[in-house]
Amino acid sequence: METDGSLIIRTAQHRAGLRVEVSGPGTYANTLAYWRSIAATVKEQRPRGLLLIDKTTGPALSDAEWKALVESMTGEGLENVRIAHVKPSGLQRLEHCELYAREAGLAARVFMEESVADLWLRHGLSVRSA
Repeated sequence: METDGSLIIRTAQHRAGLRVEVSGPGTYANTLAYWRSIAATVKEQRPRGLLLIDKTTGPALSDAEWKALVESMTGEGLENVRIAHVKPSGLQRLEHCELYAREAGLAARVFMEESVADLWLRHGLSVRSA
C-alpha cells in the first residue's frame, strides 16, 4: 500500500519499551504503513510496551477502516505488547480502534495525554480479559 510520501515515523527507546511518534496525513494507507513499521520494529526489538504518539492530521478513519486495520495487523507480533496510543489533537474516532484491538486480544488503550498514557503503560492494570 502506497503512502503519500509525507509520513514521518520516529522511533526511540522508552523506559517501558518503545516510543514511536508519527506525523503526516492520517490516511488509511499511512496508518497501515506506520502500524506495519511498528510491527516490524516490535518483532526485532521485542519491547514489553509501546507508546505511540499519533500526530497525524486530517479526517478520522471510519469505524470500518479501523476494524480493517486491526484485522490486517492480527498475528503481526503486537499480541504480547502493551500498547498506549496517544492522539494529542483529540481522539476523533480512535476509541473504535481500541475496541477492535481489545476484541482481537491486544492490550491496548487510547489517550489524549502522553503523561497519562505513560503512567498506564508502566503501571496500569492489564486490559486483557481473563
